[in-house]
Amino acid sequence: MIPFVDLKAQYLSIKDEINTAVLKVLESTQFVLGNEVAALEEEFAAYCSADSGIAVNTGTSALHLALLAAGIGPGDEVITVPFTFVATVAAIDYTGAKAVFVDIDPVSYTIDVTKIEKAITPKTKAILPVHLYGQPADMDPIVEIARRHDLVVIEDAAQAHRAEYKGRRIGSIGDIGCFSFYPGKNLGAYGEGGIVVTSNPEYAQMIRMLRDWGQERKYHHVLKGYNYRMDGVQGAILRVKLRYLDAWTEARRTHAALYDQLLVNSGLTTPAVMPYSHHVYHVYAVRSPERDFLQKKLNEQAIQTGIHYPIPVHLQSAYSDLGYKPGDFPHSELAAREVLSLPMYAELSSTQVRTVAETLHSILQGVTV
Repeated sequence: MIPFVDLKAQYLSIKDEINTAVLKVLESTQFVLGNEVAALEEEFAAYCSADSGIAVNTGTSALHLALLAAGIGPGDEVITVPFTFVATVAAIDYTGAKAVFVDIDPVSYTIDVTKIEKAITPKTKAILPVHLYGQPADMDPIVEIARRHDLVVIEDAAQAHRAEYKGRRIGSIGDIGCFSFYPGKNLGAYGEGGIVVTSNPEYAQMIRMLRDWGQERKYHHVLKGYNYRMDGVQGAILRVKLRYLDAWTEARRTHAALYDQLLVNSGLTTPAVMPYSHHVYHVYAVRSPERDFLQKKLNEQAIQTGIHYPIPVHLQSAYSDLGYKPGDFPHSELAAREVLSLPMYAELSSTQVRTVAETLHSILQGVTV
């Protein structure tokens, strides 16, 4: 079997370092926040070229607190895309604000910057671009529009650890950047985790308090906060893994280049890399009108795949109250019907990539493998 992702292979490659780091936390008994989390915050912020990092329990919490720190609340609107994981929109909903959708660019799968300005109303307070699949959104025009309209830019970088836009690290281009450390991410914890990065000291201070019950100091609650703290074990694990992120990213990019080469003339649409982008391939998503058939046949050949994402958020029943209908965002809807994510992780071998590509060619040519 060729798995979609192989977390055990990664663990085994750094097992001794991970075990040592975890035991260090157990011996210190700093199980919630603590020195390892504080060190991770400093190291990851520097990695993103931001001044501050605030570690939290999930990427969703990172988005929620970023929105709150930016003053987003009931009656406000936040512009984002419907072709994303539901957490992007859920975090907006948690604040009492409303998500206002803009369709994706059909090539990059990120927000279509030419449509943003038309979506702005007097209620708009922020733009929340999603760096989908590891490909950065086109940030310069987003920031320029935001500055003209006095809006905050919050980057959903849950899938974009180490990605760059015109040579600048994702997460530090807008006002606030939000990352997920879910286990399957390019930088993943062994459980849940997330982080907010920002160079705005006021945002950093507020997010730091909000994640820990609104405390300015112990038992002095100046805000109505949340229990969104990262645990010490995850902080220690992520510090170890951060040292490998550059190498793992280059491995992903190498696998993607090989997929690109092998899938030429296959009939599949392979991922585009925008000229401003250093793509980190959290997901390697091809496109085909025969997506479901391809997935079924690949599964029969013991090749695991994923679909990111089969239903855009505006068509999810949970968010029907936003008032959108089928056909409102045609590029998002078509992508949702056609995208298929192939196996992608740093430890993937070139032999496995070739097997996946050869199997796809055979299926598409109607040959029984």
